[in-house]
Amino acid sequence: MSLITKFASVGGATMASRVLGFVREAMIAAFLGAGPVADAFYAAFRFPNLFRRLFAEGAFNAAFVPLFAREIEGGGQAAARKFAEQVLSVLLLSLFVLSALAMIFMPFLVGTVIAPKFAADPEKFDLTVLLARIMFPYLAAMSLVAMLAGILNSLRRYFLAALAPVLLNVVMIAGLTAAGYLSLSGPEIGKVLGWTVTLSGLLQLALLVWAVKREGFTLDLVRPRLTPAVKRLLWLALPAAITGGITQINLLVGQIIASAESGAIAIINYADRLNQLPLGVIGIAIGVVLLPELSRALQAGDMKEAQYLQNRSLEFGLAITVPAAVGLALLPAPIIALVFERGAFTRDTTLLTSTVLAAFAIGLPAFVLSKIFTPVFYARQDMRTPLWASALSVVINVTGSLILFPRLGVMGLAIATSLAGWVSALYLGQRLWVRDLFRPTPATLRRIGLILIAAALMGALLWWIEARFQDWLLDASLLVRLASVMVAIAAAALLYFGFAFATGALDRAEFARLFRRRRKP
Repeated sequence: MSLITKFASVGGATMASRVLGFVREAMIAAFLGAGPVADAFYAAFRFPNLFRRLFAEGAFNAAFVPLFAREIEGGGQAAARKFAEQVLSVLLLSLFVLSALAMIFMPFLVGTVIAPKFAADPEKFDLTVLLARIMFPYLAAMSLVAMLAGILNSLRRYFLAALAPVLLNVVMIAGLTAAGYLSLSGPEIGKVLGWTVTLSGLLQLALLVWAVKREGFTLDLVRPRLTPAVKRLLWLALPAAITGGITQINLLVGQIIASAESGAIAIINYADRLNQLPLGVIGIAIGVVLLPELSRALQAGDMKEAQYLQNRSLEFGLAITVPAAVGLALLPAPIIALVFERGAFTRDTTLLTSTVLAAFAIGLPAFVLSKIFTPVFYARQDMRTPLWASALSVVINVTGSLILFPRLGVMGLAIATSLAGWVSALYLGQRLWVRDLFRPTPATLRRIGLILIAAALMGALLWWIEARFQDWLLDASLLVRLASVMVAIAAAALLYFGFAFATGALDRAEFARLFRRRRKP
C-alpha cells in the first residue's frame, strides 16, 4: 500500500466523521444557537477533549508509538505485547485517580480553568460543572482508545482506529434527534449531549478492543509497576503532553478570554468545526500514518525511506491544505450560512462566525506543517524541540489574544491562534533544516511553488465569484445557495487541480493508482 493510499484510508474515515460532525453541529446550532446552554456544553466538552488531545492522542501516541515500534522491530510481537501490558496497567491506575480528582474538584476547575467568567451567571456555571462531570469519563475511555489505536497503527492497521470517532457523531445525532422529538428544553438538551459523549467513548473503546483482538494481539492485566520501559514512556510523554495539544492549548486560552463575552465560545467552536475539516482529514491523517512509518524506517536504519516519507508528506499535505485554506478564507459567510444558519442561528451570528473562520483559515497550513514536522522529532525520541515550539506558540497566542480581543473581539482570538501556529511551524522547520534532519528535495520545492501558484489562481477565481454572485451565494433560497456554493467549489477545484496536474505539482500516476485501488471490490 502506497503512502498516499494510507493517507487516503485514514483521511476517508476522518472525512466520514467530519461530515457527520457538520450534521451534529448544525443540529446543535439549530437547537441552541450561540446561547448560554451552547456555551456551557462547549466549555465543558473542551476540558475532557483538551486532556484527550494532550495526554491520550498527543503525548501517549508520540511516546508510545516509537517505543512500541522499537519493540516490534527488535523483539517481535511477544516483546511488544509485554510492553503494552505494562503500559496498560499504569494507564488504568492513572486514569482512575485523575477521574476521581476531577469529579470532586470540578467546580474549582470550572471557576479557574474552564470558564472563569461563567461565575457571573450561576445557572450557566452550575450547568457547566454538571456537564463536565457527566463527560469526564469520556477522557478515560478515549485514553484507552488512543493506546489501542497506537497498537493498530504500529501494526499498519489504520482504518478502524480512524473510523472510531464516527461513533461520537452518530450517538450525538441520535440523542439530538430524540431530544427534538421529545421537545426538551435547552438545559435538558445539554444534558442529553453530555451523556451521548460519554456513551460514544465506551462504544469506541469496545470497537478497538475487538479490532486489536482480531489482529491476534490480546492484552492481559498485570500489576502496575514502573518498569524501565514505562519510565521511559513517561519521560518521553511529559514534554509531548504539552506539544501534542498546541491547537487545543491555544483554543483553551481563547475560551478563557472569550468567556467574558456571551456567545463567543460557541462562535469559536462553530468556526473551528469547519476549520477542522481539512485539518482533520489531511493533518491528522498524515500525523497518524507518518509517525509509525517513520519510526519503523529509522529503527531499520533506512534513511532513504525516511526522507521519502517526509518529502511526500510535505507535498501531499500542502497540496490539499493550501487550497482549502484559500477557499475557507474567501467564502466563509456562504459556507457558514449554508451549514449553520437556521433556527436560533441568525444572520448576525453567521457574519460574526465567518470573520472568525477566515482568521482561522490563515493558520490552517501552519498547523498541517506542524503535523508533518513534529513526527520527525518524535520518531527520533526528541520531545524537547517540539516542546519549545509549543511553549513559543502559547506565548504568542496568549499575548496576541490579550492585545487583539479588546480591539477586534472574538476574531482577534482566531488571528492570535493562527499567528501562533505559523510561529510554531516555522520554528520546527528551521530546527529540522539546521540539524539536517530534513531538507526538501529540489523536486519537492518545485512542486510546492507550483501548488502556491495554483492556489493563487484559484483564489482569484473565488474572489471574482464572491463579488459577482454574492446574492446567489448568501441571500437566495436554500437550494439556490446550495447549488451556487457547490458550483463555486467545483469551478475552483477544477482550476486548481487542472493546473496542478498539468504542471506536475501533483503526481497524476500516484492519484490514478489511488482511485484504481478504491474502485476495486
